[in-house]
Amino acid sequence: MRNIHRVVLAGLLGVLLAPASRAQGISINAIITGEVVPGVYGQVVLGNAPPPPVVYAQPVVAQPAPVIVGAAPLEPIYLHVPPGHAKHWREHCHEYHACNRPVYFVRSAEYDPGYRGHKEHGHGHGHHDED
Repeated sequence: MRNIHRVVLAGLLGVLLAPASRAQGISINAIITGEVVPGVYGQVVLGNAPPPPVVYAQPVVAQPAPVIVGAAPLEPIYLHVPPGHAKHWREHCHEYHACNRPVYFVRSAEYDPGYRGHKEHGHGHGHHDED
């Protein structure tokens, strides 16, 4: 129940701050520890939960990290991002500080064919809605 409150709080913050962030070009990220919901973007922390459904079977890396002899490779992280960000990851990876990390994109309702989300409700046409 506590995790649900975190997601709700993160979602409310995103809704309250979204107009200001779009006007200033600032990205808002959240650490999601509960259910992944459309409109709340950021790193998904699994804890002991099984991995969620992902967009691509293999992790995506926008810019390979420099190879350091003897260092362990970076572990993949799970991110929930808008579909347009996943599709054009090289253009958006910096917003999540994950350009050199292997990333699994977590699937949500936004990736389903026919999903309309906040477009139906008359909210702007921001870059989160684009392909």
